[in-house]
Amino acid sequence: MTYDLIFNVLGLVVVGAPAALMVVMGLTTLLGRPLNERMVGRAVQCAVTVGLVASVVMLAMMLLLGRHHVPIELSRWVELPPAGHGAATHGSESHAVAESATVSDEYHFHIQFVFDRLSVPFVILTFVLCGTIGAFANRYMHHEPGFNRFFTLYALFLLGMVVTSMAGTIETLFSGWEMVGLSSALLVAFYHERPAPVRNGLRVWIVYRISDAALLLASIVLHRIKHLGDFEAFLGSTHWPGGTSPLTSYEALLVGSLLLVAAAGKSALVPFSGWLPRAMEGPTPSSAVFYGALSVHLGAFLLLRFSPIIVLSPVVGGLTVAIGLVTAAFAAFAGRVQTDIKCALTFASLTQVGLIVAEIGMGWYYFALIHILGHGCLRTLQFLRAPSLLVDYRAMENAMGDRVQNASSFWMRLIPERLRTWLYRLALERGYLDALLSDLIVVPFIRVMTWCDTMERKWTAYLTVEPDRQTQRIQPPTSTYEESI
Repeated sequence: MTYDLIFNVLGLVVVGAPAALMVVMGLTTLLGRPLNERMVGRAVQCAVTVGLVASVVMLAMMLLLGRHHVPIELSRWVELPPAGHGAATHGSESHAVAESATVSDEYHFHIQFVFDRLSVPFVILTFVLCGTIGAFANRYMHHEPGFNRFFTLYALFLLGMVVTSMAGTIETLFSGWEMVGLSSALLVAFYHERPAPVRNGLRVWIVYRISDAALLLASIVLHRIKHLGDFEAFLGSTHWPGGTSPLTSYEALLVGSLLLVAAAGKSALVPFSGWLPRAMEGPTPSSAVFYGALSVHLGAFLLLRFSPIIVLSPVVGGLTVAIGLVTAAFAAFAGRVQTDIKCALTFASLTQVGLIVAEIGMGWYYFALIHILGHGCLRTLQFLRAPSLLVDYRAMENAMGDRVQNASSFWMRLIPERLRTWLYRLALERGYLDALLSDLIVVPFIRVMTWCDTMERKWTAYLTVEPDRQTQRIQPPTSTYEESI
């Protein structure tokens, strides 16, 4: 048995373990025969343990053999000839075969996973934190009506994180990216019997749609430039983080800007930070795994993966640093006045994510990766500890009695009282980011679409000369319309 075969088997196990969990949870739910709580806990534990062991063995073998890049090719879905290549001419048969072989490699979509110095630590972090939160959720969600639904979405999230972390092509990464977004939005709206979780889940989904659209446009541009979505084609053949992208500076500016928008939407960077505290409507385990540990770092992971493109454009690099620092300052400012412990932890997490993004913009890739690993573990512990911490804190406060709070510190005395009140309200309203996005983007967009719909109905009524219940208020253009009424 060769080492390449062993690597392929281990890679398939890493991806296959969460995929098998997703199939088991999904099929039993669709068939109306959901597993009981004990079987669900064992299935989650088995899938996470198998995936974690396989990924650790993969890391050990890569270190022992000195392999820094292990690609695993699964299959090709689509193979398209580039423009200008039609049917084979009347030339020799060998020339036609050679030409078809070249053409088939020009434009293709395929599934590929890559184990390297970025994906392996991230996928190990995913299994460790998802396993910890899965064990916690098995008791936390005990006897909940949506127990099976929660773990089905949990399995979808785990599979999406693994696929995104190990993706070797832009198509594979986008597939995992969509799984993470769908499971996150549905778990925010987990308690769908109340209107607030559903409304907040819809807001999260809308922001995710903007992020997904930016990533999809970036993938289309890359396909237009290189005719394929392989990372090696536009990130360079040198392994992460030392790749050199063959794109021009203008192409890097366009693609890098789209990737930055995608990362900002997924990681709740400014100006998309307003949806993050709304996501706390979901259960505590989902808040821990999504917005404290893994999902909130997915935008930073995207920037790390495409770091060779960001390096080519000083404008994108400067924007990355600026957005990261502004996000960190905003989150630290807003987090000071939050009265809910989960919201306070959310803004504390967002502060660190902003610093991580700024580190990526400055080129400190290994430092940013270590920052992600440590911060994810810390926030997971804090989120899982939050419910019992409130009980312990109340008991400690009762034992200590009244505490003297010195609010008149030196720095507070330097700020006028009126300005302090205004700053407090600004922080409590989270910078009015939700209102600004609604007034500056959502409302104008709806008005434009409403105007387009009105004009379409007018032209349809004019050309077809038929009554329409939506156009009856409009002045009819001909007498035939009056007669029909």
